[in-house]
Amino acid sequence: MDFKTQIAGAQGLAGLGADALLVLVAGDAVPAGLDTPLAEVLAAAVNDGDFSFKPGQALYAHRVTGVKAARVLFVHAGDGSAKPWRKAVAQGVGQLKAGGSKTLALALVGPAALGAAHAEALVAAAEEAVYVYRSTKPSAAPAPKLRSISLVVDKTQQAALTAALKQGEALAAGVGLARELANRPGNLATPSALADEARKLGRSHGLKVEVLERKDAEKLGMGSFLSVAQGSAEPPKFIVARWLGGAKNAAPVVLVGKGITFDTGGISLKPAAEMDEMKFDMGGAASVLGTLAAVAQMKAKVNLIGIIPACENMPDGKAIKPGDVVTSMSGQTIEILNTDAEGRLILCDALTYAERFKPAVVVDIATLTGACVIALGHHRTGLFSADDALAAELLAAGEQALDPAWRMPLDEEYDEGLKSHFADMANVGSRAGGAITAAMFLKRFTGKLRWAHLDIAGTAWKSGAAKGATGRPVALLTQFVLSRAG
Repeated sequence: MDFKTQIAGAQGLAGLGADALLVLVAGDAVPAGLDTPLAEVLAAAVNDGDFSFKPGQALYAHRVTGVKAARVLFVHAGDGSAKPWRKAVAQGVGQLKAGGSKTLALALVGPAALGAAHAEALVAAAEEAVYVYRSTKPSAAPAPKLRSISLVVDKTQQAALTAALKQGEALAAGVGLARELANRPGNLATPSALADEARKLGRSHGLKVEVLERKDAEKLGMGSFLSVAQGSAEPPKFIVARWLGGAKNAAPVVLVGKGITFDTGGISLKPAAEMDEMKFDMGGAASVLGTLAAVAQMKAKVNLIGIIPACENMPDGKAIKPGDVVTSMSGQTIEILNTDAEGRLILCDALTYAERFKPAVVVDIATLTGACVIALGHHRTGLFSADDALAAELLAAGEQALDPAWRMPLDEEYDEGLKSHFADMANVGSRAGGAITAAMFLKRFTGKLRWAHLDIAGTAWKSGAAKGATGRPVALLTQFVLSRAG
């Protein structure tokens, strides 16, 4: 999709030459100054009860007299701020994409002003609206004819909003990559395939990529990571990708993404229902690659390192068993009470590995616990950190990126549930507060690191009729990384 800015000429919105015109209406009245042909159509619809100034309201008009665009769609955009604007854009593009329009002009009218956040949200909403998974589905719906979207701006804003659209395109590309990788089936999106995607990203975006093999992990003493991988015929891959856009001596931001490319639960086998969705268990890994892609495309002046421990969790005859004890890279021993709590077992060794980079901050991202879904549902990502300033940065980044998180507790009392008679710790506690005890487990491997954990089990994908990966939290992570760029 091509995104650009456009200045309305002397004839205003009515004179724009696009195939379709999407008018996002802010406020609670027909906007003063709206072109007469458009204002008349909107006012008549309001009077006839066919349009009201409420979120979700839409009005379609075809070949309006005095309007050059053949198709006109009005959508209410709340108060015109970025969040309702994004929803309105998604609704409008979603409705118009099925038609014959190749070009679309989009304008905000009413008591609201456009800003950079609107431009970025426009790209994100439009790309999401037209996305269709095709990798393994030849019968997928053909791509929409819509190829170009022009944001109508004031001349004084054109340079700034054009730049914001470019930044939005880079972010949307990162979100799209994460969504695409997570949507692919487990037989194709294997650890080896994930490593190949990282190498491909390295070649196209100027990243330095290193892939550690099983023997490398063995030499490093990654007993916890390898214990999960030992039940699968697929070889594990430990992926390290670097974007070095900052000063040579600047401490990097390190992102650690859970890369379980398929999770059966292992010997602690999951129920059959909806187990197919466990291909999404590498959503953390996908988000790390997506963030790297976005940051590199923006050529951000920051040092960013992505670490992805990737493997499958399978119930083979060699698989770990409940009661087994393994030794992590840190030297701490772990009693595995539940083999379906495997994400933390691969992340803990990755967190220890991250120490060698002397990072400014480390953020791990994982579809870690069903308990987080129970706690927060599917709107906000769970955020855990003992560092108040770091937590505040991540929360602010999520709000700005319209990819919100919610901070959860890490009180020391929760750590009691991880006690073991036979190892330094157990890999699970009681069912109560499961998302918190999982975070407390990871905290034991962070030492003096400035660390935060994002549990994206409720936000990385959708089930039901809209089944598929969301690409979250690439937007949050990218905004966070950019806030630290020089």
